[in-house]
Amino acid sequence: MATLFVDKLDPQSGTALEIGSSGDTITIPSGATITNNGTQTGFGGVNTPTFRVSGPNLSVAHNTTTKCTVNTEVFDVGGCFDLGGNDRFTPNVSGKYLIIARLEMPSATNTDYFLTVFYKNGGSIGGPAIVNRDYQGTFAAQLVEANGSSDYFEVYTQQQSGGSLNISLQEFSGFKLIE
Repeated sequence: MATLFVDKLDPQSGTALEIGSSGDTITIPSGATITNNGTQTGFGGVNTPTFRVSGPNLSVAHNTTTKCTVNTEVFDVGGCFDLGGNDRFTPNVSGKYLIIARLEMPSATNTDYFLTVFYKNGGSIGGPAIVNRDYQGTFAAQLVEANGSSDYFEVYTQQQSGGSLNISLQEFSGFKLIE
């Protein structure tokens, strides 16, 4: 093995610099620093797909589990949120995700309560967050795993006030965790 001592490798203009060949291992020794002053690709994972949506007031009947609807897409990096009627997140990359939901029930009294439940592929995956009777909102977060092709996630709610109340989906968001 030979050692080449240089301060700079500069390929011809308009070409790319390639170090090694397919199957080779390039080793960066302990204590070395990699500085990126340009565009990086292929270094570790990214937190995409990611999304954030919200929904309108939804009339929810007493003791009835109701799917939250969505009417506003704040962002959808990766195009994985179905705003066209299904109101669901279907990640196109397999992995682990953090999903979050925040709901409000503006007309809640201190005797009412409601909860948020995440669904995966049409069934509850638990993790309900029950509202504190002193507040009019609830927050739920859950770590989930998706296969990257057919798994999908939705937000459902339920309230118990004795009648129908409006509940709004203030935020449904999520992102892929770097693995």
